[in-house]
Amino acid sequence: AFCFSLQMNHTKGGLLIFTANSHPSSRELSKRIAERLGVELGKVQVYQEDNRETRVQIQESVRGKDVFIIQTMSKDVNTTIMELLIMVYACRTSCARSITGVLPYFPYSKQCKMRKRGSIVTKLLASMMCKAGLSHLITMDLHQKEIQGFFNIPVDNLRASPFLLQYIQEEIPDYRNAVIVAKSPASAKRAQSFAERLRLGIAVIHGEAQDAESDLVDGRHSPPTVKTTGAIHPSMEIPLLIPKEKPPITVVGDVGGRIAIIVDDIIDDVDSFLAAAETLKERGAYKIFIMATHGILSSDAPRLIEESPIHQVVVTNTIPHELQKLQCPKIQTVDISMILSEAIRRIHNGESMSYLFANIGVDD
Repeated sequence: AFCFSLQMNHTKGGLLIFTANSHPSSRELSKRIAERLGVELGKVQVYQEDNRETRVQIQESVRGKDVFIIQTMSKDVNTTIMELLIMVYACRTSCARSITGVLPYFPYSKQCKMRKRGSIVTKLLASMMCKAGLSHLITMDLHQKEIQGFFNIPVDNLRASPFLLQYIQEEIPDYRNAVIVAKSPASAKRAQSFAERLRLGIAVIHGEAQDAESDLVDGRHSPPTVKTTGAIHPSMEIPLLIPKEKPPITVVGDVGGRIAIIVDDIIDDVDSFLAAAETLKERGAYKIFIMATHGILSSDAPRLIEESPIHQVVVTNTIPHELQKLQCPKIQTVDISMILSEAIRRIHNGESMSYLFANIGVDD
């Protein structure tokens, strides 16, 4: 149990919590965090002008204060990023003592690898945030934890898994008869982490339809269209990598007569989850749950989930998804405002953060 006694140390400067969001539904998490810390949200106006330019006006003094800017992602991701950058810069030019960004879901985190003639957008975004004047970042379940290395400021990558594990133990009555499933070998590590903590078995689905994260999309693995021989010497030919071919779908591990719990970090485009659910149902799983930290659930994901054999989709409130819940009662939310407010409290008071990372291994 966390303790939320916020002793204000005035020599260190006060604590100010702002939400940089012009979208009302996105302010919900900020309100919860401020409530837990027993402080009011800072007065600020964030709005779009008629020409779609973002304007930020901070309406109280931030000089010498520890400022925490909470920014949850709305449908309009790019506006959300701009709001944050303008607000960070506004605090910096108003002489804030420190500026900590609290981004429960870090946007563009899937674009963290080099694709042919693409760019590593996550790195670009990290540079922009540091340039604007961010001095610390708090986030949750980064798509790849190596993203922390893109920043030249401290990054705290908190975990939502304790809350999801608690949900499994308390809300799935016969979870002892469950098996943790990775819908592709890429998410096997996460599944292993859940399975070992719950003392359950693991299953991995292999050989699904081509997905966007696969290596085939990466230009460095595609052979050139024209065979270039004689680049070094006419008799020397550079050996090329054989293109990959996915095998037919196989499930490694037994799911017959079990509850299947698919775990992942982001659920956005649900096609791969639905394909996995169908496969598991064919293999005899009698109930299928999906556990994910970030419920983006864009376009018609809620309708597809509602019509699918999936029993429940459990996500956290890192991203507001109230509209999706109205469309699909199968979506359940776990509140993670507790760990974010505790992180803010510890950073402000200069306390150790290690308690929030207890039992997290190198691979988790």
